[in-house]
Formats: sequence, structure tokens, C-alpha cells
Amino acid sequence: MTASQGTDPRNDVWIADLAASPADAPDLRVLQEGVDAATAPVFRNGRLYVWTNRDAPRGRLCVVPTDDFSYSSWQDLIPEDPEIVLSGFAFLDGVELDPPTLLVAHTRHAVSELALHDLGSGERRGPVALPGMGSVVELRDRRDGGCEVWFTYTDFTSPATVYRFDGRDGGVTAWARPPGAVTMPALATRQVEYVSKDGTTVRMFLLSRADLPAGPHPTVLYGYGGFNVSQTPYFSATAVAWVETGGVWAVANLRGGGEEGEQWHRAGMLANKQNVFDDFHAAADWLVDNAVTSPELLSIMGGSNGGLLVGAALTQRPEAYAAVVCSAPLLDMVRYERFGLGPTWAGEYGTVEDPEQLGWLLGYSPYHHVREGAPYPAVLFTVFDGDTRVDPLHARKSAAALQHTSTGSGAILLRRERDVGHSARSVSRTIALYADELAFLAAATHL
Repeated sequence: MTASQGTDPRNDVWIADLAASPADAPDLRVLQEGVDAATAPVFRNGRLYVWTNRDAPRGRLCVVPTDDFSYSSWQDLIPEDPEIVLSGFAFLDGVELDPPTLLVAHTRHAVSELALHDLGSGERRGPVALPGMGSVVELRDRRDGGCEVWFTYTDFTSPATVYRFDGRDGGVTAWARPPGAVTMPALATRQVEYVSKDGTTVRMFLLSRADLPAGPHPTVLYGYGGFNVSQTPYFSATAVAWVETGGVWAVANLRGGGEEGEQWHRAGMLANKQNVFDDFHAAADWLVDNAVTSPELLSIMGGSNGGLLVGAALTQRPEAYAAVVCSAPLLDMVRYERFGLGPTWAGEYGTVEDPEQLGWLLGYSPYHHVREGAPYPAVLFTVFDGDTRVDPLHARKSAAALQHTSTGSGAILLRRERDVGHSARSVSRTIALYADELAFLAAATHL
């Protein structure tokens, strides 16, 4: 049993042997309690395997004796690697396999890799080839033992597909593809590095047509930067539609995410939140300095915590962007705890109840930094009446403030949608929303 508070990056873990105590009154033993780390246990063949970032921000896999849960007894099976982030593992322990192995997923600068490791010693046995530079999601093995593992793979040009790995011959084959077909021009994906304000190296993905001539071009810069959420390569019909028409789509791997492990996350939360915005500004500067785009052709997009990101970018450097799409955003950071799920995010942002943390929040709160007479770019806020996570009031009051103060020529618009929540929606409504957002950005950047 695990428990955590809000979205805090830590949890407590208790384990009970249901063969030795009743299910309705289990004898819970502490595996981890009151520790500033995340830990996840898995039982297999009488052994306790534990993924943890305790004393290992990039993650490690331990084996723990079932008769001694004390931390001193935890033994590394796959120790932390300073170059990669351990993201998952699955067992290949069928009777056909000798010796049994682990299929281990990790990311290197947000790009997924797979490797085989010896189940007994943890020794790496070799890589497993993937279809491209993409993302592996959720390894699934056979609970009763087997030689197969299934996983979902996606990248910027490939819709999510389920693949099967066979431990007997090392083969990776497509198991289930999404219905329908996607016809696209040849697209090019690359990852670049740039330097943020404090000297930190940050990475960014760029998607464009393979035959796109030298720029500048209308470009959308997308980011999130929070809650340990990594922006790994994934298929987006919105991105493909933009680049198919001749634009460039950029995704920045900002601090606050999990691309480089838990330290990367913590470098963009609480008192460090401004690092996220600095990383985003630096991404925009790189795109302009390298002639990918220009300020007149550069737009930014983000939703939820990403809406906070683009809201801060908008108010801190309005001259740097031609257009902004800000979806279901947090913008009034002084009052965010009063609405929706706001109280659960104090571990990520801080709380106004603490005078020092109130200072952090006021330092970047987008609503509080709207300036009288500033020439703000075109902004489209999108809100959803059924959103119980982030209240639409953030976007409504910020739209009103910008409409009142902006001296820019771009429109400040609010798109309201009824009977829809924070994220999931029907396909028809998704298409309508994305079409409006892309049309707004295309008009502002002359795509």
C-alpha cells in the first residue's frame, strides 16, 4: 500500500503478507515512511524488487529481503546511471529462458531506450532496438512468468502502437496498431541543445518537413515544465498539421519536468520556478538566433501548468512572441489554492500561508504582472466549464486584464466550452478545439 500527499514527489509504502495475516486486517510493515523519495515495490518469484529514487535522483532498482525491510538491507540490482533515467522494467523469466532476464526501459535526454539485464546479477546484456527516436510507455509482462513483454511506442511521426518483445529470439514486432491510416509527407525530427540563463544545458525537439528550406518560419514553441512530467516524443496530430503546412514545431525539455531525473524536477519547483521560465525564454532565443524563426513568426502554446508557463512568458517578455495559446491555465498564483485541486499543488508551487513562499508566487504570478500600456501579443485563452482541476476564473480575469491594458494590435480572446472538463473529451470536440487554436496561431504568424 502506498500513500502520498497531493502531488508531492515522495510517498510512504507499507507491505503485508496476506498469507500470514487476514486481508481485512493486514499486518502492514513499513518499507518506507517519512522519506523524501518515491519508491515502488514489485514481488516476483519470492523476491521483492523496488524501484526508487531514494539517494538516486535518476532511479535505481533494488532487491530487498522479505524478512528485513530496513534501508540498510536494500541491495542495488541496477544502480543509478548518471547519464540516463530508469523508467521501467519487466520480467522475462519463462521456463524457456536460461538465464532469466529483465527488460529495462530508460530515457536518455527524454528519448527512450530498452536494454536487457541479467535478472540475478543485474548485469547489462545488451540493447534492444526500437523503431526510432521516441517514447516507450508501460512495459507489461506475464504475471505468472513468461518470455514476452508488451509496450506502447510512439514518436513525433508515429501514432501510438503496441509492440511485443520476444525474449527467446530478441525480436520486436508490432502487436496492435491504431485504426485507420495516417498519410504524411516526409518529416524530420532533431534534438538540439541550448544554454539557459544560469548556464544550464537544456534540450529541445524540432519537427519540420524534411524538405523545408532555410528559415525563418512560423514556429510553435510548446512546453510544460512541472510535476516531474517529461516531454518525450509523442505523436500529435496538431503538430503534424502545423509542420505539414510549412511551420516548425518545437518542444522544450524544461526544468520542472522529469527528463533528467528528480533533481531536474526540483530545479524547477517551489523557489526555483523561475528557472522554468528562463529555460523557455532561452529556447525562444535559440530559435531566433539560429534563424529557425523570428519574433514576428514565433508563437507559444501550453496548457494547465503549461498554461502557467506561457502566461509567465507572455507577461515577462511580451515582445518576444507574436501569439500565445494559453489553455486551462493557472495564472493567479496568489489565489490558486482556493479553487479546484489547487490545495494539492502546494508541494509543487508553494503556499501563500508561508510569507517566504508567497514572495515566490508573487514574483512570477502572471495575473499580477500584467502591465498597463504594454504591447502584448495576440492571446487565445481556452477554458472549459466542467474543469474541476483548474478553475476557468484564472483565464477569464487574465483575459479581462489584458484586454484593458494591452496596447498591442493582436486580439485578446477567450474561447469558452461547455460540458467539457480539464482534459478528456470526444474526438469531435478535440478536433474543433485544435482547429481553432491552429487557425489563431496561423493568422497571427502568417502561416
